[in-house]
Amino acid sequence: MASPVAAIEHNSNRAILILLLAQSVLIFLDVSAKWLATTGMPTTEIMFARYGLHVGLLLLLVLPVRGWDLFRTGNWKLELARGLCLLMSTGGNFFAMRYLPLTVTGALLFTSPLMVCALSGPLLGETVGWRRWLAIFAGFIGILVIIRPGTEAFHPAALLSLFAAFSGALFGIVTRKLAGVDSAMTQQFYAGGIALVAVTPFAFGDWVWPTQTASWVAFFMLGTAGVLGHLLISVAHRFATPATLAPFNYLQLLYLAIASWLIFNQPPDRWFFVGAAIIIGSGLYIWLRERHLHRCTTSVDELPDR
Repeated sequence: MASPVAAIEHNSNRAILILLLAQSVLIFLDVSAKWLATTGMPTTEIMFARYGLHVGLLLLLVLPVRGWDLFRTGNWKLELARGLCLLMSTGGNFFAMRYLPLTVTGALLFTSPLMVCALSGPLLGETVGWRRWLAIFAGFIGILVIIRPGTEAFHPAALLSLFAAFSGALFGIVTRKLAGVDSAMTQQFYAGGIALVAVTPFAFGDWVWPTQTASWVAFFMLGTAGVLGHLLISVAHRFATPATLAPFNYLQLLYLAIASWLIFNQPPDRWFFVGAAIIIGSGLYIWLRERHLHRCTTSVDELPDR
């Protein structure tokens, strides 16, 4: 029999601390993937390690508690779509890491909330007014500042990061559709499991075993950091709402900048700070606007177009 779901509590300070811990753990995921890529390990193998350990740890830690409830889904088509979106997002990001600093791939991935806002109209039927469209437009100006197309600084791998961000936005849209349908643990299992099944046929064609202690650590850290980080995020959301936690997600860019500088000797340039500031500002404006709209009440049941 599955254990009861922990009750929601309200403790913003605890939630923020747990979220910051989760982000510090998830940095090891990006650093490990980048490290293995620099050693010449194929991207498909890196992805296999990421999802193989992810699924294995979920089965080891969660299955004894949840039992068969872990596998029960109310909409397998959405779970399949969500898993494929995660696969494309991870694949694009890991491929791009071979050629770009963590600061660039991280900043471009943080355009995903802007894309979610842009896609929420056609895919979720939500109203996106002109103010938020201006914020989305400003965010994409931030992208151009970072990748600088048409200059020597531009690398085509930046397009892979944008593809990863777009796939991540679709992942977020599908996750929103699954709200109230499947539990968070079930969603994590199917997302990792589907990605694992999809990448496995391609992982063993050019298999490369790690040859250094650091590479072995990175190999096993991939899935471990992913599962632990996402579990901590789930716990953080038990103590505070997403609206409370959203602004603190951008601190991960600071972690990425430090890791890129200290571990890979790739310090961020001035264009990263300018572009990242524009992207973060756009994302925070959309967040504040949505909070405002959800607080507003009108004489009718739907919010006005903004």
